[in-house]
Amino acid sequence: MSATLTLACPHCHAVNRLPATRLGDSGRCGRCKQSLFVAAPVALDAASFDAHFSQSTLPLLVDFWAPWCGPCRMFAPTFERAAGQLEPRVRLAKVNTEDQPQLAQRFGIRSIPTLALFRAGREVARVSGAMDQGSLLRWVEGNLGA
Repeated sequence: MSATLTLACPHCHAVNRLPATRLGDSGRCGRCKQSLFVAAPVALDAASFDAHFSQSTLPLLVDFWAPWCGPCRMFAPTFERAAGQLEPRVRLAKVNTEDQPQLAQRFGIRSIPTLALFRAGREVARVSGAMDQGSLLRWVEGNLGA
């Protein structure tokens, strides 16, 4: 990991610099002064996605979902809990494919829920379907080194 990380604020999406040694600290956004880590998934749209996807050095785990999808709704609490366990090493985000069809199309999302793990602006792993907490954490940990 580099000496300085860049990461997008979960509130205002401004890109911040944070020394890697302070990753465990809560850190505050230089623009909005709110915490850089909230232990909850960040809802992203087309305007905010790239700040977290390509401008952040923190791995990004995205849940592509839709409100009408039963498995998506059942999986939501599991994904929410995972944010508390994976931050600050991984940023978790949700993209509503109903509201953001351009992002679903950009990443070729064919079924939901679909999880995609990104690092340094590229996709490193993908899985479709809901999982339990243990399976989700093992899948992420197993793919972080990819």
